[in-house]
Amino acid sequence: MELQQFSYDNRIPKLFAIATITWGVIGMMAGVFAAFQLAFPALNMGLPYTTFGRIRPVHTNAVVFAFVGNAIFTAVYYSMPRLLKTPMWSNLLSKIHFWGWQLIIVSGAITLLLGYTSSKEYAELEWPIDVAITIVWVLFGINMMGTILTRRERHLYVAIWFFIGSWVTIAMLHIVNSLELPVSFMKSYSWYAGVQDALVQWWYGHNAVAFFLTTPFLGIMYYFLPKAANRPIYSYRLSIIHFWSLIFIYIWAGPHHLLNTALPEWAQSLGTALSLMLLLPSWGGMLNGLFTLRGAWDKVREDPVLKFFVVAVICYGMATFEGPMLSLKNVNAISHYSDWTIAHVHIGALGWNGFLTFGMLYWLFPRLFNTKLHSTKLAGTHFLIGTFGMILYAVPMYWAAFRSYFMMSAFTPEGQLQYQFIDVVQSIVPFYILRAIGGSLYLTGVVLMVYNLVKTARQGTFVASEEASAAPLEKSYRAPAQSHWHARIERRPLLLLSLSLVVVAIGGFVEMVPTFLVKENVPTIASVKPYTPLELQGRDIYVREGCNNCHTQMIRPFRYEVARYGEYSKAGEYVYDHPHLWGSKRTGPDLARIGGKYPDSWHFNHMLDPRSMAPGSVMPSYPWLFDDALDEASTNSKIYAMRKLGVPYKEGYEAVAVEDLKRQANEISGRLKKEKISIPGNKEIIALIAYLQRLGTDIKAEGSAQQQP
Repeated sequence: MELQQFSYDNRIPKLFAIATITWGVIGMMAGVFAAFQLAFPALNMGLPYTTFGRIRPVHTNAVVFAFVGNAIFTAVYYSMPRLLKTPMWSNLLSKIHFWGWQLIIVSGAITLLLGYTSSKEYAELEWPIDVAITIVWVLFGINMMGTILTRRERHLYVAIWFFIGSWVTIAMLHIVNSLELPVSFMKSYSWYAGVQDALVQWWYGHNAVAFFLTTPFLGIMYYFLPKAANRPIYSYRLSIIHFWSLIFIYIWAGPHHLLNTALPEWAQSLGTALSLMLLLPSWGGMLNGLFTLRGAWDKVREDPVLKFFVVAVICYGMATFEGPMLSLKNVNAISHYSDWTIAHVHIGALGWNGFLTFGMLYWLFPRLFNTKLHSTKLAGTHFLIGTFGMILYAVPMYWAAFRSYFMMSAFTPEGQLQYQFIDVVQSIVPFYILRAIGGSLYLTGVVLMVYNLVKTARQGTFVASEEASAAPLEKSYRAPAQSHWHARIERRPLLLLSLSLVVVAIGGFVEMVPTFLVKENVPTIASVKPYTPLELQGRDIYVREGCNNCHTQMIRPFRYEVARYGEYSKAGEYVYDHPHLWGSKRTGPDLARIGGKYPDSWHFNHMLDPRSMAPGSVMPSYPWLFDDALDEASTNSKIYAMRKLGVPYKEGYEAVAVEDLKRQANEISGRLKKEKISIPGNKEIIALIAYLQRLGTDIKAEGSAQQQP
């Protein structure tokens, strides 16, 4: 059969690789800056664009979607043509994908710093950017599937299974979680409320980790690790079990982020059970990677690429062992809302994602530029610094988590809480400093890599196009009767795509449908009323400033939490919360029952200078809230949007909402004046005080008459 001539285009992988490096440095710098802010609050600088609440989501989005995302695309655009023996289907779609993704990243960073956020973890970007993500992601999928359908290699290698499964699942997760009602160009409210919103968010949040940070990187592992070791993958059958069991089980595990909360008990138990089952396929994949290196350990000792790969796979194994353990309720009671979760996530991010990416780049650059790596010794130094930095980052966070738990849950012999929250914060600041130093070391290693790769590129010549040849795919081919059953699925990429979608959709369907349709899962509470217009505006300011990054609004039914914060939280409290603000980390105390606990003047002074009211606090100050006027003009559209979402405001209430807003604002301003604080009622701080003073009061005053708008 006559061979067909074609070429592999290296320009797109090169662009994505450069973007990976660039955004990696930027995202990690933001992370180090945020880490130091927790130890030295003066670094918040008293500016709206440099507070921890805005820097933190910039860091997470930059690392997840910019650094890791571009690394995934580098691998896909390099490996897929070679595995399929064909160029990418459309060079135009490849370019649109690259520049569209970079534009999304830049837009996301700018808007998050400006305070435009939906508040949902790993999905903070507002609705116009969500639409852009959907468009670019679909175009990427079209290009990927077009390449697969025009391939010259009949069977799809395991890496491609993971790329296909990742693409279809991320599309489903993003679309479902991002359903929101736009209020204005850069403001929206989640379509879901309270318990349902929390379930959808962590169905997305956990599986964004699963299908963006894990499964596509398994595709990277299955391609680049055998290439670097020059050995075949250990087991084809284990790859099959790994793929299908992983994508089926992973999607069920989201509720383990909501253990001991107001989520229905059956959903919590289901999340725990499936999370424990997740250990088996995860470790199957880890062992498949490590066993591929059997007989090649002498090479591992000499080759920095393989060193990075080995530690990455080990970190994958550690993180995927720890995850199921954290799904046990008794363990989760210690870890949740603590720095243990931060350590767990970063073992995966720094070890699995970071080291696998670094190994891929060290392997890839000499091939893109037809040369040898500039310095193997420097790459080895990067490996050592990065490993030590990762350990120095994680160990203090584990220590801080256990210290926090034992202090938070300690009672005196008389039955009183032994420590105040601020005592706990002050005791773990040294661990925050160590964490920041560890992150700085890790970043130093990345800077060494950048230098090494730049020198590698300069000493070589970029190979823009690689010539190749292969026989065309036979149209009339029939599989041998004794061929493996899975080979038949591999020959039908659209079937593989469809089966992947069905497999990953089952878990979400089973978990969400009862939660949405069975009223008993979210029983209503008669005393819970909608927010007043001023409180709604204050809530939006709370979201804008990223307060939910440090404060939770979910009191678990533990003795020490109830004694510290008040009565445990009920599902019916949150029925008008679009979106929920349960939070995932307590750097500050829970606020679910903060309403009425302090006078208005306390909140006023606390927001102006936190340490004046809580010496030793690491909270930023918010001086602009006292100068900036509240956007009263947006009130009508916000009330209208909430009513469309089912919040029971009276028909036409938006016509008088601003009048009610001003009335309540003047009442707060008047109370402050009695305490010798003079400030107009139209300032943002007034709205924020109104919101904070509302939190938890519906339950405290259950059965009392409250005016409903």
